[in-house]
Amino acid sequence: MNDPKPGPPGGRAAPPEDAHGDVSVDRLALAEELTGAGVSGAGATASPEVAEYALRLGDDALILAQQLGMWIARAPELEEDVALGNIALDLIGHARSLLHYAGTASGRSEDDLAYWRDEPEWRNAWLFEQPNGDFAHTIARQLAASVYLFELYGALMESTDPTLAAIAAKAVKEVDYHRDHATQWVLRLAGGTEESRRRMAVALNDTWPYVDELFHDDELVARLSDAGTAVLPSSLRGPFQEIISAVLVEAELELPTGRTAFTASGGGREGRHTEHLGPLLAEMQVLARAHPGASW
Repeated sequence: MNDPKPGPPGGRAAPPEDAHGDVSVDRLALAEELTGAGVSGAGATASPEVAEYALRLGDDALILAQQLGMWIARAPELEEDVALGNIALDLIGHARSLLHYAGTASGRSEDDLAYWRDEPEWRNAWLFEQPNGDFAHTIARQLAASVYLFELYGALMESTDPTLAAIAAKAVKEVDYHRDHATQWVLRLAGGTEESRRRMAVALNDTWPYVDELFHDDELVARLSDAGTAVLPSSLRGPFQEIISAVLVEAELELPTGRTAFTASGGGREGRHTEHLGPLLAEMQVLARAHPGASW
């Protein structure tokens, strides 16, 4: 893959260095993200409320990673097999760090949380569990997700929780690449053939009802935000919209408005999900549940 280009105008400034690098889950050292592990030999322990917040972020990352992994050997070109696989690996790394931290409150590992929770226990937003659809739908979902995550992690670097701040500082460098990748594909599809442009427009219309949930505030995140620990989701709406608008202006595309627009009710943060999450979890969890405790 080529080095990522600078991100679109607006929103948070992009980190200057190429942060994507060589990503391998096998070599990922959680000690870098889990503050205290490298100093005292034991990582920090999350409070129940911080653990719930970390669980939300970790679930978002893991579900999106699972979706993107389904494109391997099915992407429209060989380079996209590699690109989407690497993005998925980045997200798995984020999920491991966040779920590990979430699990410190209850004594569960990241594997326990990934493979041994049923659908109502998952806290990801609905956007991340929407099906891949055609390639344009995957790109529309990826644009919304990566722009949101870039703004979120950029703000979370200022968290008063050292562990969340450290995880965010690593993740923001990688989602900056994800954001650029999605942006370039939106422009490529919108500026390609009549059919690719039609599909990109349809994908944006189908995806956008699930964006609003990302910016919902609730009592938990409001309390953590007041303490400086979490980022208030509603505070990210303006920067998010600025970046999305800039991309769509360049692509000469529009978001649905008026009678063609609607907003999905959401509810993923409370464990209410669409019909798409159950089958995804079944595929993701089947091997671990069929062979408990197995290693290879």
